[in-house]
Amino acid sequence: MSTEQSWDVIVIGAGAAGLFCAIEAAKRGRKTLVLDNGKRIGRKILMSGGGRCNFTNMYTSPANFLSQNKHFCKSALSRYTQWDFIALVQQYQIPYHEKTLGQLFCDDSAKDIVEMLQQECDKAGVVIALQQDITAIEHVEGRPEEQDDGSLESRYLLKTSGISRSCASLVVASGGLSLPNLGATAFGFQLAEQFGLKVLPIRAGLVPLTWQPDDKALYEEISGVALPVTAEANGTLFPEDMLFTHRGLSGPAILQISSFWLPGDPVTVNLSPQQNVAEFLNETQQKHPDQELKTALTRLLPKRLVEKLLEQNLFTNQPLKALNPKSRERIADLLHQFVFKPNGTEGYRTAEVTLGGVDTNELSSKTMEAKNQPGLYFIGEVVDVTGWLGGYNFQWAWSSGWVAGQYC
Repeated sequence: MSTEQSWDVIVIGAGAAGLFCAIEAAKRGRKTLVLDNGKRIGRKILMSGGGRCNFTNMYTSPANFLSQNKHFCKSALSRYTQWDFIALVQQYQIPYHEKTLGQLFCDDSAKDIVEMLQQECDKAGVVIALQQDITAIEHVEGRPEEQDDGSLESRYLLKTSGISRSCASLVVASGGLSLPNLGATAFGFQLAEQFGLKVLPIRAGLVPLTWQPDDKALYEEISGVALPVTAEANGTLFPEDMLFTHRGLSGPAILQISSFWLPGDPVTVNLSPQQNVAEFLNETQQKHPDQELKTALTRLLPKRLVEKLLEQNLFTNQPLKALNPKSRERIADLLHQFVFKPNGTEGYRTAEVTLGGVDTNELSSKTMEAKNQPGLYFIGEVVDVTGWLGGYNFQWAWSSGWVAGQYC
């Protein structure tokens, strides 16, 4: 036998954006329910940052986000900033530290952030229902008696097993397709299309890149080798660490560039960004003319990588005194512009985010409400706003959730 429940606001998704929106809506006195298909709230928060949650970035700005409309994120980011979220973390006395490049992590555990959100939900009176499978959603016009002034209030009807729920405001915070083992589905994109909103093509972002078969045979032996590089694709460049894996290339520099890389494009990697290789070889040749090239290069690069490059006959191991200026320049060019043609990405299984999503032209940047579907809101990763690696996607979740929570 099914029962019916009536709510002011129903939020779909108990992740960062959904919980934050629900808290803000409930603070305004709205009767608010959060539905999620998982067994616990904040699943992605708990595993992020190696279990320590890179919860924001001190240098967050609209320039750190990808979107077909690069201006869309400005309103939300300016109204709920990284400093606002840091203040909340400090209020709960959660110890944290800056790791690098403004990235803020919990000292202890990502559980601290989830517990803070749970406490905020409890204080505001948010109700959370887990392991909910939504079978259907429809939009209906209300009855005149529902409104004091006799006007019609439209409602959203949600069906789950055994319970029908209705709400005036429906907020979709169901995330993207990244990390399907955490319950990610295409639900939010399908719902947007059901109500006539355009969804831009989606793909995995912040994801390792994979080898071509021939490169895999060559490089899988040096899996585990890491070094600082700059990686470039399509005119965008990131200086960070790169990691060789059995499947391809990973590490922060590669994850960052993967969001800008498109199938068929090369990725150009500077293996020695801090040292001009030609100058280094020239100076070392003058001081140690009998030193072998391999020995010299292992002062710049990991030994296993140098051996692998020599193995391919990209250059020959010989005494430095045998190298003429042209040879030194050729070796320098090779190391400063190491070209890698990825076979593809590891896909949503390991991707941290989903690029693309609900077209921002369909939404109000002020409220996150659908322009042509009153009472329907989209926030967080389901929207075509994707941050760089380093806490930016969490800040988008907090900011877009907070904004929608003021209006839904």
